[in-house]
Amino acid sequence: MKKKKLASIFLSLALTAGVMAGCAGQKANNSSGGGGKGGDTIKIGANLELSGGVASYGQSIAEGVELAFEEINKEGINGKKLKLVKVDNKSDAAEATNGAIKLVSQDKVVAIIGAATSTNTLAQVQVAQDNKVPLITPTGTNPTITNKDGKVNDFVFRTCFIDPFQGTVAAKFAINDLKVKNAAVLIDTSSDYSKGLSAAFKKAFEKEGGKIVAEEAYVAKDTDFRATLTRIKSANPEFIFLPGYYEEVGLIVKQARELGINAPIMGGDGWDSPKLVEIAGKDPLNNTFITNHYSSNDPDQKIQDFVKAFKAKYNKSPDAFNALGYDTAYFLADAIKRAGSADPEKIKDALAKTKDLPLVSGTLTLDENHDPVKSVTILEYKDGQQQFKTKVNP
Repeated sequence: MKKKKLASIFLSLALTAGVMAGCAGQKANNSSGGGGKGGDTIKIGANLELSGGVASYGQSIAEGVELAFEEINKEGINGKKLKLVKVDNKSDAAEATNGAIKLVSQDKVVAIIGAATSTNTLAQVQVAQDNKVPLITPTGTNPTITNKDGKVNDFVFRTCFIDPFQGTVAAKFAINDLKVKNAAVLIDTSSDYSKGLSAAFKKAFEKEGGKIVAEEAYVAKDTDFRATLTRIKSANPEFIFLPGYYEEVGLIVKQARELGINAPIMGGDGWDSPKLVEIAGKDPLNNTFITNHYSSNDPDQKIQDFVKAFKAKYNKSPDAFNALGYDTAYFLADAIKRAGSADPEKIKDALAKTKDLPLVSGTLTLDENHDPVKSVTILEYKDGQQQFKTKVNP
């Protein structure tokens, strides 16, 4: 019933977006407030999870974008300044669709940054396509965001690597670096992100000669995982792959250690939130690993310059979502500059041609699917702190 209800909502909203398509995109192009002819600002939308279950992600992206816009606006782009228009999708797919419609029809933005999660990004794709407004997700890793059934969504882009690459790297790290031969997988079946990483991990792990000895599931907002973890413990895995979001992951790791499960646990970038340590505790996180987009401990000069600027503004160390928000802003700004225009279609064309753009999370070149070809960083948690372990190139 829930799926049918959501499908009905999406269909209704998509039809609404389609009706707008003939006029909204044109207005965005020509409105002075939207960055068209005669305006001194270029309006950029941000459709992010500023509240709700994964608010930490959206808030981090927003911080990164805002820092980048401050830096970019010191010189401007083609004589104009960037203006950020934020909407809160409340960590909900239907709200993400509503937010995208508002940004293109009412706020007349020329591009949208967001969402943080794959599900909330997918909820905006049709709106972006119908209204011909570029949509860039900093952290939505599901492959179908940019390419569905072999067809590229020409107005949709991302700044992060995709699930198959992340899952494959995790599998190879488990076998080659941790020397494990079997693994359990614990999947959030309500999350496109978790399901995508899990599928890629299992395929790569078995291809490398590993064996999946247990596969269990949970859904977002669950809080008691002891029964599930007891079943996993009985399978005696050498390694657990847990690709989920920090709220549930923190509880799962904590409860796993309480049950005497001491095997290494690994996940993806969905773990990357300061709240993870608050939820799980420092000691339970020892012997856990994640694939991520960057590390603030990486000695690369560009990364350290970003860390310094971020700390000066926010008085804290930036996480990967901060970095990818920052990078997405520069990715978009570079395209607008090369396009020589705030016209959404010209921006789209420039985004697609991006090559060798130096960013904090790596040098960005887009492939034919609008996905970046870039490195993956592997981090280890030690006493509640992320430690840079290695970097894996594509």
